Amino acid sequence: MIQRQVTRQINVGGIGIGGDSPITVQTMTNSNTEDIDATLRQIQDSANAGCDLIRVSCPTKVATQALHDIAKRSPVPIIADIHFHYKRAIEALDAMAACARINPSNISPSDIAEIVNAARYNGAAIRIGINSGSLEESVLKKYGEPTAEAIVESAVSHCHRLEDLGFTNFKVSVKSSDVRTMIAAYRRLSEEIDYPLHLGVTEAGPVVSGTIKSAIGIGALLADGIGDTIRVSLSGSIVDEVNTGRQILKSLGLLANCVNVVSCPTCARSSIDVIRIASALEEHCSTIQKAVKISVLGCVVNGIGEAKNADIGVFGFTKGIAKVYVRGEEHTTVANDHVAETVLDILRKSSDLQ
Repeated sequence: MIQRQVTRQINVGGIGIGGDSPITVQTMTNSNTEDIDATLRQIQDSANAGCDLIRVSCPTKVATQALHDIAKRSPVPIIADIHFHYKRAIEALDAMAACARINPSNISPSDIAEIVNAARYNGAAIRIGINSGSLEESVLKKYGEPTAEAIVESAVSHCHRLEDLGFTNFKVSVKSSDVRTMIAAYRRLSEEIDYPLHLGVTEAGPVVSGTIKSAIGIGALLADGIGDTIRVSLSGSIVDEVNTGRQILKSLGLLANCVNVVSCPTCARSSIDVIRIASALEEHCSTIQKAVKISVLGCVVNGIGEAKNADIGVFGFTKGIAKVYVRGEEHTTVANDHVAETVLDILRKSSDLQ
């Protein structure tokens, strides 16, 4: 088991972040916020995929007006994404946003105080979002470039600013598009503050490369026990972001009540269609809330051992035929075309597989 770093717990729309709360998965809509229906469709799709919190950009007054209806109808808490215009943050918080994400580097100190007052009045949270691409000039001048040290110095100074205003219901992110800088920054920051940390590799890129960068950066920190909420930033579907985030947590044993499908890459020894079976199970089990391990292997080389160590295990026995094990014991023999439905039927009917 990973020993998580102890952070203080904050409240974001009724969801605990930090402390002993489960690590949450976030994403961000990419629709025009002024289009209420389109934005709500993205939010619902993300929630169906397992998203816990969702961020919505609020660049205009019309967008924050729309946010009131969006927040009221959203199945998950809404985080307002704010840059430059502090009044948008106040409007969003007044419009039922559970949290305002601000980059204090591009908002004046007096305006930040106004945002804090609005968050306090509305019982909302704040995320201090420090990004390597938008550090304040004084910090960049001191370090010459957006190093991990520079990013952390900026973050800590803004934490102190909110504390001086008597506000502590906030979380912090120190993102960089460079994975090594991102990891170094979060590790350093985790030694200096006890506020919840929002993890992410910013601007990670297209789906394949961005997924790999995010898995390395977020995964390395989570494995160290660092991080309380995560967002995978991909140039692609926001549902892909949610699925990737959940897979990162699942891979580290940090996602409770989920089905974990283990499958081999296949080779010439495979006697069943592992790729099709594993893909079908992954898809159909994505919303099943049971802590179950399913193994699907193509042959007997590792198949028997994996099957005995899984809750439900499948391996190719002879051409087109698979053996199915349940809780380490042989259960049945089934034809290739019926493997997935057989496993799903066992999973649904077995009350002891929790």
